Amino acid sequence: MARVIRVLLVDDDALVRAGLSMMLDGVAGISVVGEAADGQEAVTATDAHAPDVVLMDLRMPRVDGITATRRLRARARPPEVIVLTTFDTDENILHALRAGASGFLLKDTPPPQIVEAVTRVVAGDPILSPRITRRLMERTVAQAGAYERARAALAALTPREYEVALAIGRGRTNADISAELAMGITTVKAHVSNILTKLDLDNRTQIALLAHDAGLA
Repeated sequence: MARVIRVLLVDDDALVRAGLSMMLDGVAGISVVGEAADGQEAVTATDAHAPDVVLMDLRMPRVDGITATRRLRARARPPEVIVLTTFDTDENILHALRAGASGFLLKDTPPPQIVEAVTRVVAGDPILSPRITRRLMERTVAQAGAYERARAALAALTPREYEVALAIGRGRTNADISAELAMGITTVKAHVSNILTKLDLDNRTQIALLAHDAGLA
């Protein structure tokens, strides 16, 4: 007999849980074994029901979905977690994936795709909704562009100016830079002024951000 996938539903909206339960319980090979109204209940329900997959909302009282995901995924035998939410900000997406979520879906995802996600994550195949995939691709492209621009800008500096720019990126003060690079404070200030002029920047913070974008801070 084929294995039945055990699913736990975590959402503070009872109507959402009821709708998901009706949908999933009607699918062969899937069984909804429990429900929870927040992240704290999700941990307790996981202890009680040993689900294979947890469908996890993000914004809930007491313990949010990202924190609960991190706690569940830290276990010796963790369930797979699929985030199911209406909040698709870059911050939420990245935090959820870093917490160990195997999937990130929006609540307007068609039911067949939610069912497919449940079966795929159990098979070790992470899944993202198409909109989320596009967002991550766009973010990656933007970050790559910022990286290349920052590297090109820093390449215009002299070796000594480059060292000063990296030190600023690491949060060093002029006094720190003077000591680390064995140069006088006046010389450090001159290098900072030259960097601002060459790169058309307004202040030290922008130098630090440039070093960060170049992956050097």
